[in-house]
Amino acid sequence: MNGSQGGRSRRIVLWRHGQTAWNLERRFQGTMDIGLTEAGVAQARRSARLLAALKPDVIVASDLSRAKATAAELSAVTGLEVGYDSGLRESYAGQWQGLTHEEITARFGEQYAAWKRGEPVRRGGGELETEVADRAAPVVSAAADKLPDGGTLVVVSHGGTIRTTIGRLLGLEARAWEALGGLSNCCWSVLGEGVRGWRLLEHNAGSLPEPVLGDDD
Repeated sequence: MNGSQGGRSRRIVLWRHGQTAWNLERRFQGTMDIGLTEAGVAQARRSARLLAALKPDVIVASDLSRAKATAAELSAVTGLEVGYDSGLRESYAGQWQGLTHEEITARFGEQYAAWKRGEPVRRGGGELETEVADRAAPVVSAAADKLPDGGTLVVVSHGGTIRTTIGRLLGLEARAWEALGGLSNCCWSVLGEGVRGWRLLEHNAGSLPEPVLGDDD
Protein backbone atom coordinates (compact mmCIF):
# COMPACT_ATOMS: atom_id res chain seq x y z
CA MET A 1 0.00 0.00 0.00
CA ASN A 2 1.55 3.31 -1.04
CA GLY A 3 -0.88 5.75 0.52
CA SER A 4 -2.05 7.23 -2.76
CA GLN A 5 -5.23 5.30 -3.41
CA GLY A 6 -8.20 7.59 -3.74
CA GLY A 7 -6.70 10.54 -1.88
CA ARG A 8 -8.19 9.33 1.39
CA SER A 9 -6.05 11.64 3.55
CA ARG A 10 -5.27 9.03 6.18
CA ARG A 11 -2.61 9.59 8.80
CA ILE A 12 -0.08 7.31 10.53
CA VAL A 13 1.44 8.32 13.86
CA LEU A 14 4.54 6.27 14.73
CA TRP A 15 5.12 6.64 18.48
CA ARG A 16 8.24 5.47 20.28
CA HIS A 17 7.89 3.88 23.73
CA GLY A 18 8.76 5.65 26.97
CA GLN A 19 12.08 5.66 28.79
CA THR A 20 13.66 2.44 30.09
CA ALA A 21 16.61 1.86 32.41
CA TRP A 22 18.61 0.54 29.46
CA ASN A 23 17.93 3.75 27.54
CA LEU A 24 19.54 5.66 30.40
CA GLU A 25 22.51 3.26 30.42
CA ARG A 26 22.79 3.50 26.60
CA ARG A 27 22.40 -0.26 26.25
CA PHE A 28 21.21 -1.73 22.96
CA GLN A 29 17.84 -3.26 23.84
CA GLY A 30 16.83 -4.91 20.58
CA THR A 31 14.29 -7.63 21.24
CA MET A 32 15.13 -7.86 24.97
CA ASP A 33 11.97 -7.22 27.00
CA ILE A 34 12.89 -4.23 29.15
CA GLY A 35 10.12 -2.38 31.01
CA LEU A 36 9.52 1.34 31.48
CA THR A 37 10.97 3.39 34.30
CA GLU A 38 8.63 5.53 36.40
CA ALA A 39 9.70 8.46 34.25
CA GLY A 40 8.85 6.41 31.16
CA VAL A 41 5.33 5.77 32.43
CA ALA A 42 4.91 9.49 33.10
CA GLN A 43 6.14 10.29 29.59
CA ALA A 44 3.63 7.85 28.09
CA ARG A 45 0.79 9.29 30.16
CA ARG A 46 1.56 12.86 29.10
CA SER A 47 1.99 11.96 25.43
CA ALA A 48 -1.19 9.89 25.43
CA ARG A 49 -3.23 12.91 26.51
CA LEU A 50 -1.84 14.84 23.56
CA LEU A 51 -2.27 12.07 21.00
CA ALA A 52 -5.84 11.45 22.12
CA ALA A 53 -6.65 14.90 20.70
CA LEU A 54 -5.90 13.48 17.23
CA LYS A 55 -8.88 11.14 17.73
CA PRO A 56 -7.12 7.95 16.61
CA ASP A 57 -9.20 5.20 15.06
CA VAL A 58 -6.79 2.30 15.58
CA ILE A 59 -3.84 1.54 17.88
CA VAL A 60 -1.35 -1.22 17.08
CA ALA A 61 1.78 -1.94 19.10
CA SER A 62 4.83 -4.10 19.47
CA ASP A 63 4.27 -6.92 21.93
CA LEU A 64 7.36 -6.02 23.99
CA SER A 65 6.44 -4.72 27.44
CA ARG A 66 7.87 -1.22 27.00
CA ALA A 67 5.66 -0.67 23.95
CA LYS A 68 2.63 -2.39 25.52
CA ALA A 69 2.83 -0.18 28.62
CA THR A 70 3.11 2.93 26.45
CA ALA A 71 0.15 1.91 24.29
CA ALA A 72 -1.90 1.15 27.39
CA GLU A 73 -1.84 4.82 28.38
CA LEU A 74 -3.40 5.85 25.04
CA SER A 75 -5.90 3.03 25.29
CA ALA A 76 -6.93 4.28 28.74
CA VAL A 77 -7.79 7.78 27.51
CA THR A 78 -9.36 6.80 24.16
CA GLY A 79 -11.16 3.58 25.07
CA LEU A 80 -9.62 1.88 22.02
CA GLU A 81 -8.33 -1.67 22.27
CA VAL A 82 -4.71 -2.22 21.28
CA GLY A 83 -3.72 -4.79 18.69
CA TYR A 84 -0.30 -6.34 19.30
CA ASP A 85 2.05 -7.67 16.64
CA SER A 86 5.53 -9.14 17.06
CA GLY A 87 6.38 -7.72 13.63
CA LEU A 88 6.66 -4.31 15.29
CA ARG A 89 9.43 -5.38 17.69
CA GLU A 90 12.78 -3.61 17.74
CA SER A 91 15.58 -4.90 15.52
CA TYR A 92 17.16 -8.14 16.70
CA ALA A 93 20.85 -7.38 17.13
CA GLY A 94 22.32 -10.66 18.37
CA GLN A 95 25.53 -10.12 20.34
CA TRP A 96 24.99 -6.37 20.50
CA GLN A 97 21.94 -6.72 22.73
CA GLY A 98 22.61 -5.73 26.32
CA LEU A 99 25.87 -3.97 25.47
CA THR A 100 26.48 -0.27 25.97
CA HIS A 101 27.39 1.97 23.04
CA GLU A 102 31.00 2.01 24.23
CA GLU A 103 31.12 -1.79 24.47
CA ILE A 104 29.70 -2.18 20.97
CA THR A 105 32.23 0.18 19.40
CA ALA A 106 35.08 -1.48 21.33
CA ARG A 107 34.15 -5.06 20.37
CA PHE A 108 32.50 -4.54 16.96
CA GLY A 109 34.10 -1.33 15.79
CA GLU A 110 34.33 -2.07 12.05
CA GLN A 111 30.88 -3.62 11.97
CA TYR A 112 29.46 -0.55 13.71
CA ALA A 113 31.27 1.81 11.33
CA ALA A 114 29.99 -0.12 8.29
CA TRP A 115 26.43 0.11 9.62
CA LYS A 116 26.78 3.86 10.08
CA ARG A 117 28.07 4.14 6.50
CA GLY A 118 24.79 2.64 5.33
CA GLU A 119 26.14 -0.78 4.40
CA PRO A 120 23.92 -3.84 4.94
CA VAL A 121 25.18 -5.23 8.25
CA ARG A 122 23.88 -7.99 10.50
CA ARG A 123 24.59 -6.19 13.74
CA GLY A 124 25.88 -8.77 16.19
CA GLY A 125 24.70 -11.49 13.83
CA GLY A 126 21.12 -10.18 13.95
CA GLU A 127 18.70 -8.75 11.41
CA LEU A 128 19.45 -6.50 8.48
CA GLU A 129 17.57 -3.20 8.62
CA THR A 130 15.79 -4.19 5.41
CA GLU A 131 14.58 -7.36 7.13
CA VAL A 132 13.14 -5.27 9.95
CA ALA A 133 11.29 -3.19 7.36
CA ASP A 134 10.15 -6.38 5.62
CA ARG A 135 8.31 -7.48 8.77
CA ALA A 136 7.20 -4.13 10.23
CA ALA A 137 6.09 -2.05 7.24
CA PRO A 138 3.46 -4.60 6.08
CA VAL A 139 1.90 -4.58 9.56
CA VAL A 140 1.58 -0.79 9.41
CA SER A 141 0.33 -0.81 5.82
CA ALA A 142 -2.31 -3.45 6.54
CA ALA A 143 -3.63 -1.49 9.51
CA ALA A 144 -3.64 1.77 7.53
CA ASP A 145 -5.54 0.10 4.69
CA LYS A 146 -8.45 -0.51 7.07
CA LEU A 147 -8.75 3.11 8.16
CA PRO A 148 -11.75 5.17 7.12
CA ASP A 149 -11.23 8.26 4.97
CA GLY A 150 -9.38 10.81 7.07
CA GLY A 151 -8.66 8.19 9.73
CA THR A 152 -5.65 8.05 12.06
CA LEU A 153 -3.55 5.02 12.98
CA VAL A 154 -1.21 5.10 15.99
CA VAL A 155 1.68 2.63 15.87
CA VAL A 156 3.56 2.12 19.15
CA SER A 157 6.99 0.71 18.44
CA HIS A 158 10.74 1.26 18.79
CA GLY A 159 13.20 3.79 17.43
CA GLY A 160 15.02 1.60 14.92
CA THR A 161 11.89 -0.13 13.72
CA ILE A 162 10.08 3.18 13.27
CA ARG A 163 12.97 4.60 11.24
CA THR A 164 13.12 1.61 8.89
CA THR A 165 9.34 1.58 8.52
CA ILE A 166 9.24 5.26 7.63
CA GLY A 167 12.03 4.75 5.12
CA ARG A 168 10.20 1.87 3.48
CA LEU A 169 6.81 3.65 3.37
CA LEU A 170 8.41 6.75 1.87
CA GLY A 171 10.16 4.65 -0.78
CA LEU A 172 13.66 5.72 0.28
CA GLU A 173 16.70 3.59 -0.48
CA ALA A 174 17.87 1.66 2.57
CA ARG A 175 21.23 3.43 2.80
CA ALA A 176 19.33 6.74 3.13
CA TRP A 177 17.31 5.64 6.18
CA GLU A 178 20.01 6.86 8.56
CA ALA A 179 19.20 10.40 7.36
CA LEU A 180 16.03 10.11 9.43
CA GLY A 181 17.22 11.16 12.89
CA GLY A 182 16.38 9.17 15.98
CA LEU A 183 13.25 9.52 18.08
CA SER A 184 13.35 10.64 21.70
CA ASN A 185 11.42 8.54 24.19
CA CYS A 186 7.67 8.98 23.73
CA CYS A 187 8.05 11.26 20.73
CA TRP A 188 6.48 10.45 17.40
CA SER A 189 6.56 10.94 13.65
CA VAL A 190 3.54 11.55 11.45
CA LEU A 191 2.98 10.35 7.89
CA GLY A 192 0.17 11.89 5.89
CA GLU A 193 -1.42 10.57 2.73
CA GLY A 194 -0.88 12.59 -0.44
CA VAL A 195 -1.63 12.05 -4.09
CA ARG A 196 1.87 10.62 -4.68
CA GLY A 197 2.02 8.46 -1.57
CA TRP A 198 2.98 8.91 2.06
CA ARG A 199 4.67 12.15 3.13
CA LEU A 200 6.65 12.80 6.31
CA LEU A 201 4.75 15.62 8.04
CA GLU A 202 6.33 15.57 11.52
CA HIS A 203 9.45 13.87 12.89
CA ASN A 204 10.56 13.42 16.50
CA ALA A 205 7.65 15.58 17.61
CA GLY A 206 6.32 16.00 21.13
CA SER A 207 3.48 18.36 20.31
CA LEU A 208 0.44 18.08 18.09
CA PRO A 209 0.93 18.56 14.32
CA GLU A 210 0.10 22.01 12.99
CA PRO A 211 -1.36 22.56 9.51
CA VAL A 212 1.15 23.51 6.83
CA LEU A 213 0.15 26.94 5.59
CA GLY A 214 1.77 28.05 2.38
CA ASP A 215 2.80 26.77 -1.02
CA ASP A 216 3.71 23.25 0.15
CA ASP A 217 0.44 22.31 1.85
